[in-house]
Amino acid sequence: MATAATLPAALDSTRLGGRKRSRSRSPDQSDGLPPPTRRRSRSPPSRVQLDLPRVSDVDPVRRAQREKELAARMAEIELEKASKPKEQDSAQDLAERQAEFAKLVGSRSGGVYVPPARLRAMQAAAASDKSSQEYQRLSWDALRKSITGIVNRVNIANIKQVVPELFSENLIRGRGLFARSVMKAQASSLPFTPVFAALVAIINTKLPQVGELVLTRLISQFRRSFKRNDKIVCHSTTTFIAHLVNQAVAHEIIALQILILLLERPTDDSIEIGVGFMREVGAFLAENSPKANAAVFERFRAVLNEGAISHRVQYMIEVLMQVRKDKYKDNPILPEGLDLVEEDEQITHQIQLEEELQVQEGLNIFKFDPNYLENEEKYKSIKAEILGENSDEESGSEEESSDDEDEEVEEKAGIEDRTETNLVNLRRTIYLTVMNALNYEEAVHKLLKVQLSEGEEIELIKMIIECCSQERSYSKFYGLVGERFSKLNRVWTDCLEEAFNDYYTTIHRYETNRLRNIARFFGHLLANDAISWVVLSVIKMNEDDTTSSSRIFVKIMMQEMMESMGLKALAERFKDEEVRMACKNMLPVDNPKDTRFSINYFTSIGLGILTEEMREYLKNAPRLIMEQRRAMLAEESSSSDSDSSDSDSDSDSDSDSESDSDSSPSDSESSVDSRRRSRRTPTPPRRRDRDRSRDYGRDMPRDSRRDRDASLTPPRRYRDDRENEMMGMGGGGGMIRATGIMSASERRKEKETATTGMIGGAIVVGIGR
Repeated sequence: MATAATLPAALDSTRLGGRKRSRSRSPDQSDGLPPPTRRRSRSPPSRVQLDLPRVSDVDPVRRAQREKELAARMAEIELEKASKPKEQDSAQDLAERQAEFAKLVGSRSGGVYVPPARLRAMQAAAASDKSSQEYQRLSWDALRKSITGIVNRVNIANIKQVVPELFSENLIRGRGLFARSVMKAQASSLPFTPVFAALVAIINTKLPQVGELVLTRLISQFRRSFKRNDKIVCHSTTTFIAHLVNQAVAHEIIALQILILLLERPTDDSIEIGVGFMREVGAFLAENSPKANAAVFERFRAVLNEGAISHRVQYMIEVLMQVRKDKYKDNPILPEGLDLVEEDEQITHQIQLEEELQVQEGLNIFKFDPNYLENEEKYKSIKAEILGENSDEESGSEEESSDDEDEEVEEKAGIEDRTETNLVNLRRTIYLTVMNALNYEEAVHKLLKVQLSEGEEIELIKMIIECCSQERSYSKFYGLVGERFSKLNRVWTDCLEEAFNDYYTTIHRYETNRLRNIARFFGHLLANDAISWVVLSVIKMNEDDTTSSSRIFVKIMMQEMMESMGLKALAERFKDEEVRMACKNMLPVDNPKDTRFSINYFTSIGLGILTEEMREYLKNAPRLIMEQRRAMLAEESSSSDSDSSDSDSDSDSDSDSESDSDSSPSDSESSVDSRRRSRRTPTPPRRRDRDRSRDYGRDMPRDSRRDRDASLTPPRRYRDDRENEMMGMGGGGGMIRATGIMSASERRKEKETATTGMIGGAIVVGIGR
């Protein structure tokens, strides 16, 4: 049996070339060994499928060899194609990164925006060599952004926490960046000037070259702005210098030199800058150099006595004298919370106004430093001396506290108060200030001290006008207050002009007494040139655009201006070209109906002298209308003649040329005769026009016919001069006598009635004072 079972296996092995085929062990057979685990089939790794080329050759061995060589060559080509895009992408990224670096290095200001992801990639690529130009440029941009952010968020509350953060940056390398940032921040927010001066004073104790650079650039900027007559820059620069003098960063000699320069040739602007500078530095000069301080005030007093400057600047000098008497209680040398430098550590720089200054503008731009790593190590040692050994931990805790403060500020900023509680409190403060003032100067002085946020200036002006309107009778006190405000700053002038437009638009909401006070208030401002007369362009004097309230307002305002300026001066002012353009709606000369209405109105209020130009226009209006009608008729007749001549020429085209030449003189003569007859007898066309108007008017409503007759019918003329004098107009139809000169009984009667009368188709305001 054994030989019979092994015989087929031997035959199979010999048939397969001598390989012995092993049989799989059945699971039933157990020789005491654990069953082997079954090997699972796995798919082979993915390969590049290539179509094997076929070569036609007679010899099969050579054909197989050539096919193998060709397949190997094709596989190499495919591998090269697969690896080439990766190399191109890496080369392209490297080229883009190099171009980005070159762009950053080539720009002087460093204001090129780089996306955060690309910036991180560039920093990682440049971090391999920290002495390279690319890495230095990236660190320079980071230094600039850090210094600017720290300077912009400094205030009295967090200045002690901000200083260590500022010292953690390389201020020796970035001292130009720090000087530029602090000067720019101070110029944009003048109330924070003491804070920036205290920050510079603290840094000056440890790094004097930084404080000296800031002071040098400020003096240079003052000299340039003074030569260019740049008042705004000059004012901000002198304010910063004054606080640096108070912090003992600059010597008081520079303050005295600036004052001498400003007061040498006094003008309005130079005296105004000098007064502001003296208010900031006066307490320091009074304590440290009293003789020089007294000499400066003597010069101010001499300028005031000369009277060569405007009243506004004279008032500022008087206020400065009062501030000196009060011992600068509102302008101390060092505000509370900013006395942070000990007297032993103060370093004062004695820089003269006329000496040559080294501004070092090159410190504002990036420059490659071959000794970058050495200088960074040196500054790290300096920082360790200033901040101590645990500077890193302190800076980390300060950053966390600053982040918490920023989050609290953002949360507070998210709350919006819509109850207008602040506005109500502001109006209450303004009202109490105005009512408790003894005179208008005291009222203006106290109102200027009221804390106003941006956009609340108009509320102060409107509150003053409301207080004026609440009085039983008009008080000149309010007019003087408004006049003083308008001459202090252009902002108040714009607010008053805006208030005029608002109040004229809504004047119908006010009762007569309040309306009278408001009108006299604005009349005072216009008479004294406190506001521009261009505001009169909002007044349209016609029947449609005016109400009884607006006509009363204009009447009282114009009478107030006449009493202040005089009738002759008022008339001369209305002849000014700018005023005429502004008052073209108040004194219209484009529509006879509106012109007649305006003439009647101004004549009734005693200002007929302003209507001379309108009377001339109204006098020539009928002639102009007739000329326009004749021109229209002539155009119509010429068009009809041309049409008839065209038809005649078409019908007589076959006639002889000689008969046409004989008849042409007779036709021309007949046309000349017809023109003469039409000139001699203009009545028939008028009848035809009248008939047409009648036929056309029959189908029209009564109101539209009346409006058409009022706009087309020329005014009547009175031949009797005596009657014209009684009517008070002298020319034009439908005029009434002026109410400027009236008897006491008539005036009393007119005041009792207080009505608007209609006489001869013209509206007349009949309310007397």
